[in-house]
Amino acid sequence: MKVEIWSDFMCPFCYIGKRRFEAALEQFANNQQVEVIYRSFELDPQAQRDVGHDVHDMLAHKYGMSREQAKSMNDNLTAQAESVGLTYHFDTMILTNTFDAHRLAHFAAKYGRMHEMTERLLLAYFTESKHIGDHAALTDLAAEIGLDRDETARMLAGTDYTEEVRADEQEAAGLGIRGVPYFVINRKYAVSGAQQSELFLEALQKAWEEDRPLTVLNETGNGGSPSDEACADGTCAAPTPKS
Repeated sequence: MKVEIWSDFMCPFCYIGKRRFEAALEQFANNQQVEVIYRSFELDPQAQRDVGHDVHDMLAHKYGMSREQAKSMNDNLTAQAESVGLTYHFDTMILTNTFDAHRLAHFAAKYGRMHEMTERLLLAYFTESKHIGDHAALTDLAAEIGLDRDETARMLAGTDYTEEVRADEQEAAGLGIRGVPYFVINRKYAVSGAQQSELFLEALQKAWEEDRPLTVLNETGNGGSPSDEACADGTCAAPTPKS
């Protein structure tokens, strides 16, 4: 079973939703057969790499509210984050463009490290107040999870994995995804937002049950095949051809 998660590294609900989904996945009996894939989504593709204002001013401007109201909103998000074991520091977060961070996540996927890179980037942004648009900072984070520092620096200096990021974003548009986090299960069910773990678990169970092949509860005959008798044990079967 496949779960695709569209998210952005500067989205506070994405980190909270990630933790709630992980809690549900841990409770899911068949979690070893679930493949989780992170997909790229930029909340603000036009953002500058270096921004001269903080997240409180950004929200105040975006939603037409006062700075105090924006801080109150972020205090509420901080409390939500704490409820799932996360620590947010909105006062010192460094706003930036996340495109290169998304490229880095795809680069990490080449070495089977996308999950580790995604977690490291979120922690760096929300808890450690690192500049995840800065190439030197990104290179350091990549090295921390075991990626080659020099190869990472060369990748960031070029345009590698641009197509992969854009493909994820185009796919999101095709699916009608307008906000993140957005969880797609087997391309059949979707969960939008940082929902509670119970809802994620319910969605996983429903998708799993519907994706399973038929299970015969009352096998008959030798080897689990119906008996050669035309009608026996409540089953009518075509006779087995004689050789």
